[in-house]
Amino acid sequence: MVGTSLAGLMTALCLSRAGIDVTMLERSDDSGRTGAAVHVGEGLLERLTGRSETGALPHGVQTWFTVHGRLRAAVEADGRIELHQNVRVRDVGQDDGSAWAVTSDGRTFRGDIVVGADGHRSTVRRAVCPDNADATFAGYLIWLGLTEEWALPPGTRWPGDVAYLESGDCILLGYPLPGPDGSTAMGTRQLGWAWYDRGRNDLLRRSGCVADDIVRHSLTGADIPDQTYRELADEARRRWPSPWRDAILDCTDRHAVIGTPIAEYVPDSLAMGRLALVGDAAHVPTPMTGSGFGASLSDAEALADAVRAGVRGDRAVAALRDYERRRLTAARSMVESGRQFSRRFAGRRG
Repeated sequence: MVGTSLAGLMTALCLSRAGIDVTMLERSDDSGRTGAAVHVGEGLLERLTGRSETGALPHGVQTWFTVHGRLRAAVEADGRIELHQNVRVRDVGQDDGSAWAVTSDGRTFRGDIVVGADGHRSTVRRAVCPDNADATFAGYLIWLGLTEEWALPPGTRWPGDVAYLESGDCILLGYPLPGPDGSTAMGTRQLGWAWYDRGRNDLLRRSGCVADDIVRHSLTGADIPDQTYRELADEARRRWPSPWRDAILDCTDRHAVIGTPIAEYVPDSLAMGRLALVGDAAHVPTPMTGSGFGASLSDAEALADAVRAGVRGDRAVAALRDYERRRLTAARSMVESGRQFSRRFAGRRG
């Protein structure tokens, strides 16, 4: 398994439950996704592992880091899963009897199959789909931030649900979240926000975040120019109501914002021989679909079900072909539905 983001962790747990030993290769611990959140269904860990978990992951909207931390703890406690951290995979390959991943320090990890869960700039995808290897820029970015309740002005009214707001050529999603320790007590909670912005593509290109219509990286807090922080703060005062305005101002004051160029990728295939793709390596929808996490979970469960009979010998290729049959049409439809939003929002063609 190449990559230990949410898709990789869920896939490893599902494969383990299916009786498959898993070696995971991950280049870093930190995703840098300040403010990102996902909706977690009730009983997720039990669904993945088949076991009732102590301190199970709460359902509802949770921060990306909370979900990642709980999944990571479950992986580390699983005897079938071996995790190698700070390992950068530079190439993958296969032959009639096995598949392998080669790391930047010259090591080779072999197995019956290699699964790419290595995100929208996937190395494994380049081997699976060499003629359709890159996710492309959707024409806008999302500013992400996260603030704690105590940092808001006294008397701020706490939102009861996710907010969807429009102002001119911008969209804001805001979401109340539990505190870092999972608490929902007054004064301990957090607000996350995602500001869809189509007006700063020049900044993305000047900074190298987007080159040749390919998303290369995000803008981290220190990379964002002071002038942009001032502009965002001024716009927040004009565009957005409390408490979202106050949350954004707290984040801009602290320079605790991430600018994420949105990439999209419609897959032609999800497997080739002994290589397979899951999560953002397989399909990259705009976050506006709200489907990425659920699709990654469906990938994980479909792959585990397809390989349940084993992956030794010739069974590996047939199993991954079955996995692709189960998931490709749904994955393509999900991304295409998001592209319709992107074309409307960003004013881009096709």
